[in-house]
Amino acid sequence: KTGLFTGGYAVNPLTKNKIPIWVADYVLASYGTGAIMAVPAHDERDHEFAKKFSLPITEVVSGGDDVQEAAYTGDGKLVNSASEELDLNGMEVEAAKAKTTAYLQDKGLGEAKVNYKLRDWLFSRQRYWGEPFPISFLDDGTAVAASLDELPVALPEVESYQPSGTTEGPLSTISEWVNHQDEQGRALRRETNTMPQWAGSCWYYLRFLDPENPGAPIDKKIEEYWMPVDLYCGGAEHAVLHLLYARFWHKVLYDCGVVHTKEPFQRLVNQGLILGPVEHTAYKDADGGYVSAKFVTEGPDGGMVDKRSKAAVTAAAVREEELVKKGEAFALKS
Repeated sequence: KTGLFTGGYAVNPLTKNKIPIWVADYVLASYGTGAIMAVPAHDERDHEFAKKFSLPITEVVSGGDDVQEAAYTGDGKLVNSASEELDLNGMEVEAAKAKTTAYLQDKGLGEAKVNYKLRDWLFSRQRYWGEPFPISFLDDGTAVAASLDELPVALPEVESYQPSGTTEGPLSTISEWVNHQDEQGRALRRETNTMPQWAGSCWYYLRFLDPENPGAPIDKKIEEYWMPVDLYCGGAEHAVLHLLYARFWHKVLYDCGVVHTKEPFQRLVNQGLILGPVEHTAYKDADGGYVSAKFVTEGPDGGMVDKRSKAAVTAAAVREEELVKKGEAFALKS
């Protein structure tokens, strides 16, 4: 972990304490607002950062071991969490969050907000296949959308669609398709990147119901009879790919009045995956004693070490019958 103190402070609205503002390499600018409230006693990355820069580590959730040695990330009741106007001590974490949010909203100091974590959708492709963007450009760079009469813009049928040898896609080499004029006689140049075929697959379940309709994505009566889809069966990777994008697409169509349901699919089933054998690993110190995985971290030379003593530890395979499940983790029976 690397970081730099800015010299500035933020005031905690509940305790009125001054909180030092640091710039840190492990805080992602794309996560939320790009600024976080560190809780080193209960977050492993925050804990590592606080230890490195000798920042205070205050326990606020009970139930773990010494938080000065390792972060406790489990559930528990709040401690050290009271101010003159708000006392959260003794409350469970989720109840304390709700009470804090209500207090901040009531005082006009904040509000509840849902942040969606979504991978960037790389929608543009430098290739021949895929749906062309219905956009062209004037000589001055002004973008001009294709008229309704021009839709859909189809790919040209050509013998070869080899790479252009430039930063543009293969379509840029087909000048008779790229260069055209609009109804006003203005010279236009088509966008030569293509969509990634998701522009079609995101709503194919609708077009399958009415594939020959020349005037609309789907006939309204047909859509109301067949939709929504009863069962969506796909791999877990669809949660951040087709399933997610199809839902976005469907919601846009709902806002446009094309479909009558807010969600396209009623039920989701992920088929199973064939996995290899489960391997369990424990760590041992130089004397052969076991070291809990929560105390193990990567050392400066790439090997694993006990973060408390900095002594090297070695990995050892453990048979499943030697273990017992505790929460989301496994522990040795003896």
